[in-house]
Amino acid sequence: MTGQPVEVVVRPLRPADLPALMRMEVELFEAAAWSPESLASEIGGPGRWYVGAVVDGELVGYAGLWFDGFDAQVMTIGTDERFQGRGLGRHMLENLLDRARTLGAAVVLLEVRVDNDPAIHLYESVGFEKLGMRRAYYQPGNIDAWTMRLALRHDEGGPA
Repeated sequence: MTGQPVEVVVRPLRPADLPALMRMEVELFEAAAWSPESLASEIGGPGRWYVGAVVDGELVGYAGLWFDGFDAQVMTIGTDERFQGRGLGRHMLENLLDRARTLGAAVVLLEVRVDNDPAIHLYESVGFEKLGMRRAYYQPGNIDAWTMRLALRHDEGGPA
């Protein structure tokens, strides 16, 4: 199935999506998965924007953004393993970046595991640049993370 295009709808997440979110969260992030309580508070939290990718009526991806009034932070992006490699992550990321622009964010920041080459490639392909490394950022396992940045406004080093 990998690589085949699919018809995807990106929509805001809602509390009823929690069971599907938890299934994907545990499958994708194992011991580092967020708890159901963390996911629920993120979906409805102030300054948060969470979207889901739906294919044939099934939630198969999710992504979240936090806006603090100046900068935006990509909180998470996850795609069901059955649907990886088909552009769903890019579609959701573009939705988050559009939201950040609408909110007037100057920059978008994120952290990504240094060993997650597909995600790093995705982020670099839309203009994110590595800022530095956070040592032992991801737990358990003490996995390092790249901090990445995308300027959205000219005064922040981005496009005019």
